Amino acid sequence: MDFKENEPIYLQIAGAVSENILIGKWPAGEKITSIRDLAIELEVNPNTVNRAYELLQNQEVIINKRGMGLFVAPDGAAKIKAIRKERFMQQELPEFFRNIYLLDIELGDLQYLYQQFKKDNSKPQTNTTNENE
Repeated sequence: MDFKENEPIYLQIAGAVSENILIGKWPAGEKITSIRDLAIELEVNPNTVNRAYELLQNQEVIINKRGMGLFVAPDGAAKIKAIRKERFMQQELPEFFRNIYLLDIELGDLQYLYQQFKKDNSKPQTNTTNENE
């Protein structure tokens, strides 16, 4: 993981863990990487990972099952989406609107580009029907 200079490392780790939950790498109810193991993997101090995990626990994204470890909360992905959506709407969207206004970008152009982005980044659909039926 390459860390950015302009954001605390623990927030970047929390963001990466959240991303893993959102993309389904760590689904609801699944045990997540231990503090020690993630610290070794990322080559950071375990206290930094602990701080990231504490933030996610406070946000009720992950839960601690005493003696078993940390797990993705049943509604962890939904909580992440709500938190990120609120932050996006309050912090990033106003700047985005300012830029499209200043650059005279039409909403139709954005809509086309967004639809293309969704098409290019959509998850492959799995066939859940039985072929013998």
